[in-house]
Amino acid sequence: MIARLRGAVESVDKDSVVVGVGGVGIRVRASAAARELASKSRGVDLYTHLHVRENELALYGFASEDELALFELLIGVSGIGPKMALAILSSAPPDRLRQAIADEELDVFTGVSGIGAKTARNVVFHLKDKIGVAPGAPGLASFTEDDTEIIGALTALGYSVVEAQAALASVPRNSGASLEERLRLALAYFARP
Repeated sequence: MIARLRGAVESVDKDSVVVGVGGVGIRVRASAAARELASKSRGVDLYTHLHVRENELALYGFASEDELALFELLIGVSGIGPKMALAILSSAPPDRLRQAIADEELDVFTGVSGIGAKTARNVVFHLKDKIGVAPGAPGLASFTEDDTEIIGALTALGYSVVEAQAALASVPRNSGASLEERLRLALAYFARP
């Protein structure tokens, strides 16, 4: 599986980016944030999901691991394919979408072309317990680059994104600890009785 793609931006259009890697141009269906990132620089580093179908291999690209994680949760919902999940992710930032799921704000999803009330209810129903956000929360703190790396390391070890976020929340944010020390403290969260 292709987990990340780093290369030169060859072109950006309304729903994809062509990334040049070793003389090959790879078309990546990209989120709005990834397209914006690609349009502002010559090189790009995208987190990717390879979607395999009977007659097609499609690579989906995201600006952050947080976007990728939410995309993978969305495509796990019945009735939501990768193109629809990408449209949802392009409609609002991941933090806003998670809060909308927690607060059951169906209008955030019905505002996306092709999503009706029934599909929006289905998304909320299936993801409400998987996103790790409490209803009515005042807003999610944005993740730093170190936070994203810690979540990535924990998910690579087999923990879910929700478990990784809970472990990260148990680590003091401004303690001056190194990335390695914060990762060690996050791992210690799982050893607690």
